[in-house]
Amino acid sequence: MNQKENFLKGFVKENPLLVSMLGMCPSLAVTTRLENAIGMGIAVLFVLVLSNLLISLIMSHQKLGEWVKPVRIPVYIVVIATLVTMVDMLMNAFLPDIHKSLGMFIPLIVVNCIILGRAEAFASENKPLDSVVDGVSMALGFTFAIVVISVIREVLGNGTITVWGDVVLNMRFIFDFLNIQPIDMFVKPVGAFLTFGFLLAGVAAITNHRASKKVGKVAKS
Repeated sequence: MNQKENFLKGFVKENPLLVSMLGMCPSLAVTTRLENAIGMGIAVLFVLVLSNLLISLIMSHQKLGEWVKPVRIPVYIVVIATLVTMVDMLMNAFLPDIHKSLGMFIPLIVVNCIILGRAEAFASENKPLDSVVDGVSMALGFTFAIVVISVIREVLGNGTITVWGDVVLNMRFIFDFLNIQPIDMFVKPVGAFLTFGFLLAGVAAITNHRASKKVGKVAKS
């Protein structure tokens, strides 16, 4: 796998949320506004990239890797927890509104399956540069997925798109044109499950369509 394939895999082929269905808890809980999704994406990017780098450096060191291997999971958790504590403190200091909005879901990044999963499945067995690219890919793929979910939920539920702070796009003209009101169900938990379900169905339909086209081409040849 070259670096281009390594980078692009997280967006579609191995998207951690839409394909592997990892990290569903924050995806369903914080996606009521776009700025929440962006804030969570920044936090996950910081933790995932640095944890992949540090774990790859540890495990690729011959003597240190041999010593760590039997207790690698606790070591991974210590590394991840340290990074999460750092990002929690930084967001509290520089992005207090987002920090307050995300609440407990920032500390819960410690147990996010995406972070620990990439540490075990990729970073522990690959070089630091490859691990960093993998972390960026998976974090951006995750961010892309929750941004899509949040935009759908916020537009349908509130008729707005809260990009960041006071930067809010008013989309109510759509509802005025249709002579209906925003559907507040979409900013509630049930709306998260519905939106996520429809997205998964769409991804599955596209994947199956591409697979059937490949099978057809092979059969013709």
